[in-house]
Amino acid sequence: MNWDEIKGNWKELKGKAREKWGELTDDELAQAEGHREQLVGLVQQKYGKTKEAAEKEVDDWFDKV
Repeated sequence: MNWDEIKGNWKELKGKAREKWGELTDDELAQAEGHREQLVGLVQQKYGKTKEAAEKEVDDWFDKV
């Protein structure tokens, strides 16, 4: 699956993202709409991670969906 497919299936995948990052609200995940950079920014902001750490976490999650 690539990021275009994630964007296309975001409504279904949003639940999996919510399981992974429970502090993110449904509204925040809806606004991200499956865009990698927005999701990285949310993870970085909510969890106090560096951009590199947030990117790695999002990419690791992406590899598992």
